Amino acid sequence: MILRCLLLLMLCLAGSAQALETFGGQVTYVTDGDTLWVQPDGGGAVHKLRLTGIDAPEICQHGGKAARDLLAQLALHRRVTVSVTYFDRYGRALATVRLDGKDLAAQMVRAGYAWTYGWRGRPGPYAAEEAYARQARVGVFAAQRPESPRAFRKRHGSCHAVTR
Repeated sequence: MILRCLLLLMLCLAGSAQALETFGGQVTYVTDGDTLWVQPDGGGAVHKLRLTGIDAPEICQHGGKAARDLLAQLALHRRVTVSVTYFDRYGRALATVRLDGKDLAAQMVRAGYAWTYGWRGRPGPYAAEEAYARQARVGVFAAQRPESPRAFRKRHGSCHAVTR
């Protein structure tokens, strides 16, 4: 119980901080539409990062491979600036990643290959970008009823569960 309270306190403090860690590096791998790997400029371990504020289609979901391909086209082998904002309940680093000063998550949502991640009824940080993509009917929003990754996972589980 004490450990849980301490963890919750750390998460609250992390959420109020602007960034836990900021560094530059090169994108070495793109897992899917919201996860990439960055080698810091100073060397050391490669960081697996999830773009904060968005949820891209699962790789086995309609639009999943296109989302991964777009993120790779934008960022793979390019130098980025990373601001780790917090760690999620799975221990993954969530970060704002900028390429040439532009927020990669915002670009993914505006292109229609990710949903903004709202929480407790609040609109996500990229609500305007998602509204644009929906109105322009681009990316996954070209479909009549695009299924959010959250709904897809609820119905099917993760792609790892689908492929086993």
